[in-house]
Amino acid sequence: MRATWTMGLASAALIAVLALTGGAQAQAPDPNPNPNRGVLLYKGADRDKRLLEKARQEGTVSVYTSLAPTEGQPLAEAFEAKYGIKVQMWRGLSEAVVQRTLSEARGRRHAVDVIETNGPEMESLAREQLLAEFHSPFLADIPPNAIPAHRLWVADRLNFFVVAYNPRKVKAEDLPRTYEGFLDPKWKGRIALEATDAEWMGSVAKTWGEQRAMDFFRKLGAAKPEMRKGHILLVQLIAAGEVDVGLTAYYANVASARGRGAPVDWAAVEPMIARPQGIGIARQAPHPHAALLFADFMLSPQAQGMLAGMGRVPVSRAVKTDTSAMNYVMSDPAVILDESDKWQQLWDKLFMGR
Repeated sequence: MRATWTMGLASAALIAVLALTGGAQAQAPDPNPNPNRGVLLYKGADRDKRLLEKARQEGTVSVYTSLAPTEGQPLAEAFEAKYGIKVQMWRGLSEAVVQRTLSEARGRRHAVDVIETNGPEMESLAREQLLAEFHSPFLADIPPNAIPAHRLWVADRLNFFVVAYNPRKVKAEDLPRTYEGFLDPKWKGRIALEATDAEWMGSVAKTWGEQRAMDFFRKLGAAKPEMRKGHILLVQLIAAGEVDVGLTAYYANVASARGRGAPVDWAAVEPMIARPQGIGIARQAPHPHAALLFADFMLSPQAQGMLAGMGRVPVSRAVKTDTSAMNYVMSDPAVILDESDKWQQLWDKLFMGR
């Protein structure tokens, strides 16, 4: 049985999502209780048996995700094969996932069961009170810093910002241990940044402190690194030899290209920033049992192992990968939302000439 897949198109950047959600702190609790609370938080000894029976009675689960079809489709098919429950999967870029979910909720059309996308976008949906807290036995395998305090969504994968390089042009041993090492004049004209990575700058600043970070970023901006829009494009240019080093590449893109034999590799230069990407259950999910079962599946070693095999970074400590022992700093999606304008303006001034 194959999952039903619909392609969606993003129509705006995250800044538009912030405008839709108000970019504010979490709203006051909704006086109307979550209709699925009893289902989603049940911890009785018969939980798994009861959940599967009820989920099969519902028969289907609707998932909105920003996972690529080559990743989402195998996961959906594995879920269907395991549980006999049909997955209806709609795919869009993260901003489109948020906008579709918001639009349907405001129109009182409760069609989605599960949302899976970038952490900041998940946080914006939580602030709109569109997600519900849920319990899963697999939460025990998730690091505490991957579970927001409100527990309205949970990280199911990570996106690492890494330094990507062409090993035909750069020796791994010549790469600096920290980003500040790229201020050495020998790197001038050899490095590039992805043009939309203001979030990375803000996360580095939160890690180092603003004084140290802004000293670094001002000097980096003065060195005039190449600005290339598109994380996949950045990795492609490095593999093609047009760029020696990319400071803000996505690990998954590098791992995928390297797996296909492209001359590109990555290094964990400090601070290595990890952006959580998460899964949540819609507060008004029409198939709450199937939704919870799908969330269980995505957090289970089976699905987490599948994500690892696709070059993604699984969040579960039950699955070991070549990034498991890496030191990294988890970015805070709430801070990203609250300070988006600040870091975007600084980024534009220092790197985009605006």
